Amino acid sequence: MPRITLDDVANLAGVSPITVSRVLRKPDAVSPGLRLRVDAAVKELGYVPNIAASRLASSRTHAIGVIVPTLYNVIFAEYLFALHEGLVAAGFQVIVVNSRYSEIEEENAIKALLGQRVEAIIIAGTHHTPLSRQLLAQARLPVVETFELSPNPIDLNIGMSQEHAGQTATQHLIERGFRRIAFLTGNLDHRAQSRFDGYRLAMQEAELPNLEIIAERPRHSSVVLGSDLFAMTHERGDVPEAIFCTDDNLALGAMQECRKRGIRVPDDISIIGFHDLEFAACAAPSLSSIATRRFETGKLAAERVLAALNSSVVSRAEQIDLGFALIPRESTAIRSYFVHT
Repeated sequence: MPRITLDDVANLAGVSPITVSRVLRKPDAVSPGLRLRVDAAVKELGYVPNIAASRLASSRTHAIGVIVPTLYNVIFAEYLFALHEGLVAAGFQVIVVNSRYSEIEEENAIKALLGQRVEAIIIAGTHHTPLSRQLLAQARLPVVETFELSPNPIDLNIGMSQEHAGQTATQHLIERGFRRIAFLTGNLDHRAQSRFDGYRLAMQEAELPNLEIIAERPRHSSVVLGSDLFAMTHERGDVPEAIFCTDDNLALGAMQECRKRGIRVPDDISIIGFHDLEFAACAAPSLSSIATRRFETGKLAAERVLAALNSSVVSRAEQIDLGFALIPRESTAIRSYFVHT
């Protein structure tokens, strides 16, 4: 079936193609009657404007590129919701690309977005290939790196210290009397690696040995994976006193596996997660976690991109640390030591 064209709409509406184009681009600049005739023809024919052609004729695309490492993990849902809420309301289309935790795929995504002439790029992460950094630095458009802090921001960097957050979570367990503390992670991406660095730093500062009871498996983080990782740790006899899980999904899975094996949380083992997802407060027992500001990150990124696009002043590289919060709950009890006589 041949594609419906601008000429088809013009013929049905009884006007010229130029008039149809004017109605579609600036509907308020034509009479209501003319607008209704063209709109009726567009709906009847199911006409979709050629966006590529429109972009060639204009310096504006009203498109913003967003790159995330995965669409599987729920932690990016609030972030993407905030970005859409801010950008779509301002008349922009949001193009989301999944880099699948690959810097090479991220590089390809950047090339594709720049090829579509997006007006800004927002990326979850700060680790890029040298070519990606070069492309973004030379693109002459707003670039926002989010979720972590960069020692060398390309443009605007909105995030938090993942290492400090990991250190804080581990110190919380140490302060409650635990010494044999495990670190559970699924995919050791850059942010998980930074949390592990924080865990290791806290253990070193407390002069506690690294017991090499880190359960790592390159899979998407999930409740099922958390259950599997704890089962693997338990079956090889490495049951710790406490566990720092790299996100709440793993922590919930570990708690469920503990229940199956008759291990009580927090009486026998304490568990802390990361991100403070919605279920953490209502889990049984409620889950201690590190709260990250995902919605606020997306909201601020959208606001700053819109401000940059509406300004004629070239912005300088800037970093905004949104921080994090330790949320202690029932899953991390104070360690009790009993002396038997």
